Amino acid sequence: MTVMERVRAPFAGLRGENLITPLAFLFITALVILMPAERSGWDLGGVVSFLTFFATTVAIFSIFTLGLNVQWGYTGVFNFGIAGFFLVGSFTAAIFTKGAPPPPDPVTGRPYVEYIGGFGDELDFLPFLDSGEWLPFIVGTAAAALMCGLLALLLSIPTLRLREDYLAIATIGIAELLRNIALEEQGLVNGPRGLLGIPSPLSGLFEPADYKYIYLLIVVAVLILVYVAVERGIRSPWGRVLRALREDELATAASGKNVFAFKMQAFVFGAMIMGVGGSLYAYELRAISPEGFSHFFSTFLFWVMLIVGGSGNNRGAILGAYMVWGIWIISLQLQGYTPARPGPLGFAIPEILQGRIFFIRDFLIGTIIVIVLLLRPQGLLPEERRVSIWVERQARRRRGSSWKPGEGTESPPD
Repeated sequence: MTVMERVRAPFAGLRGENLITPLAFLFITALVILMPAERSGWDLGGVVSFLTFFATTVAIFSIFTLGLNVQWGYTGVFNFGIAGFFLVGSFTAAIFTKGAPPPPDPVTGRPYVEYIGGFGDELDFLPFLDSGEWLPFIVGTAAAALMCGLLALLLSIPTLRLREDYLAIATIGIAELLRNIALEEQGLVNGPRGLLGIPSPLSGLFEPADYKYIYLLIVVAVLILVYVAVERGIRSPWGRVLRALREDELATAASGKNVFAFKMQAFVFGAMIMGVGGSLYAYELRAISPEGFSHFFSTFLFWVMLIVGGSGNNRGAILGAYMVWGIWIISLQLQGYTPARPGPLGFAIPEILQGRIFFIRDFLIGTIIVIVLLLRPQGLLPEERRVSIWVERQARRRRGSSWKPGEGTESPPD
């Protein structure tokens, strides 16, 4: 072997398209780290704090993309009403975690704040382990998942038999209806003013300056649990039926499977995952309002994340959340590069564009999804050709340790 052949050997299997994903990931990561660092005067503490909040939001949004991946990526159910589940999950967790609303004004007799629930004070009933710091969080998150699952169950009965375009219209309308009810009904979730002071889990056990790191660990732990649950479900016979539904409903029905029942199960399961994400979002912000659950932010953005990362791939769903939210944050960082304080090499955003940076951000997100759909419709991490855990184990035993996922996924013998 010549010297040039030895140099080329490690890169023999690499192609240009295989480098797109790692290069895009490194590019976004570099900008997310370097732009805040340069703007803060290379303050390490400030950069770490910024990256902590960034990672927390990415982990929460990854849970939403995993739920959407179950519905659309694996089953083909076109849910364009994510904002409704986002809203229900967030407010359910809030009203289960907050205490009772304050009494009305003694002079006017009008209440300061009106909302249903307020069970947080009643959930501190365990006489050990500071249950008031963690039990409301568990109950609120579980209630958010159950409420979103129940909502999805009720919605699936009249909607899942519709075609994709009609299903999209129906889910959009239902999400908007839920948002308008929350806005107009003052005694439900305090109307447009929303809910403030939502208690976060374990916040009373740590210093406020250090709590953001604790909450990041909590969110990452929940993300891992959701990821493992989705992976195990998709690699099971149940998950294979979902993928069969996505490819051909008629053939799946002809094999004896109840198409409507499996679509309903996927829709409910994905909605429950979104409810968990909504609860974590409420605990992170500690203040939510119905006006914050717009269709662009609470629905379209998650679709962009899933399509960019790779539909039908759970790791791609997480990567897409990271990439798109990184672009979202980077576009907002551009607002700091003014002519009075330019960046490296004199880079600055003209004053005429400073007030329009939010429109530029939305345009940038839309441009990215068009580019991905045209040039790489399978996403940064395409769906893997894997059948089941059982088949992979059998193939590994037959072929030895050299076997890799995606190889030898033939059906098991009779």
